[in-house]
Amino acid sequence: MVHFVGAGSGAVDLITVRGAKLLEEADVIIYAGSLVNPALLDYAKKDCEIHNSATMTLEQVIAVIEKAEAEGKTTVRLHTGDSSIYGAVREQFDELDQRNIPYDVCPGVSSFCGAASSLKAEYTLPDVSQTVIITRTAGRTPVPQGQSIRELAAHQATMVLFLSTSLTKELQADLLAGGYPGETPVAVVYKATWPEERIFRCTVDTLHKTVTENGLTKTSLIIVGNCMGDKYLRSLLYHPGFATEFREATE
Repeated sequence: MVHFVGAGSGAVDLITVRGAKLLEEADVIIYAGSLVNPALLDYAKKDCEIHNSATMTLEQVIAVIEKAEAEGKTTVRLHTGDSSIYGAVREQFDELDQRNIPYDVCPGVSSFCGAASSLKAEYTLPDVSQTVIITRTAGRTPVPQGQSIRELAAHQATMVLFLSTSLTKELQADLLAGGYPGETPVAVVYKATWPEERIFRCTVDTLHKTVTENGLTKTSLIIVGNCMGDKYLRSLLYHPGFATEFREATE
């Protein structure tokens, strides 16, 4: 059996209870290199076979899993955050399906959730943004037609950018050209929830300068949007004048 486990956003205690239990029981662990907090490997039993997938190809990963299956062993494929976001898991699923190797998925706390907790931010504020766009800047990996930063910026939604810290010159230009005002708040969160976490607050028109001056090149999330501003409407959910199936309106 193969278990795909989301390692969480960085802090060791942000892995799920299920994920920690699967790590403790695994005979083989294949973890996503520097993106996963190595302290999580302390959950592994003494005789567990551990592989760093940063040095491996897809074919090599599958070969390790096939060998483990042939030996009747349980494998944990440990991915950063939640594996559904930029986890490159679909190609692994397809390879396992072709080989009739059973697998399941244990969700994890994505770094975009970890960043929100560190910022004490609510991405979906009434009258500000009810939409969160999770995306990346086009680089060595292109983005599909219709999903460029310029096109997505037109929505003025909260935008969370992965894998874009080394491309902020282009990113800033695209955010401005797409419609975000230059004064729109931005936060760059380096290693959200890790012990070495750092937060840099700026605006769209100072994004590239902020990232460059602080030497940020990777392992950072960029959050763009007025959800980090001061103006928003009170939610109706707890408003005394709003009736629900559990509460009558009192105003």
